[in-house]
Amino acid sequence: MKKAITVFAIVMVCMFGLAVAVRAQAKAPGVVILKGNPMGGVKFDHTAHAKRAGDKCETCHHASRPEKPAKAPQEKCQSCHAKTASAPMKTTARLAFHDNLAKKGTCVDCHLKQAAGAKVPLKCVDCHKKENV
Repeated sequence: MKKAITVFAIVMVCMFGLAVAVRAQAKAPGVVILKGNPMGGVKFDHTAHAKRAGDKCETCHHASRPEKPAKAPQEKCQSCHAKTASAPMKTTARLAFHDNLAKKGTCVDCHLKQAAGAKVPLKCVDCHKKENV
């Protein structure tokens, strides 16, 4: 009887873990508008970027930090990075994507790397559009 209860408990824990994992995977967005920049919002096609990254979420989503643990395996950047950084965060949303001069950063580094053989946005106005506010 004890063995049956133990097996049942293990199966339930595994099923719960699987349900959580499937739910997290199913929540990936399609196209989102990243708002808050005075130059205009950025229309971001998450599906296309994920496909380009080989569906490796960690290409863009870094591991959570101990000072602000993630609530899900991958969260939207603005879950932690806001327009103004407030403790314990030190990086604003803008700086999470690119530096002040847009010369390096998560988005710019990848765009520069891909520019060799593909048409990718390289200028501020290629991504930031007033109509996406």
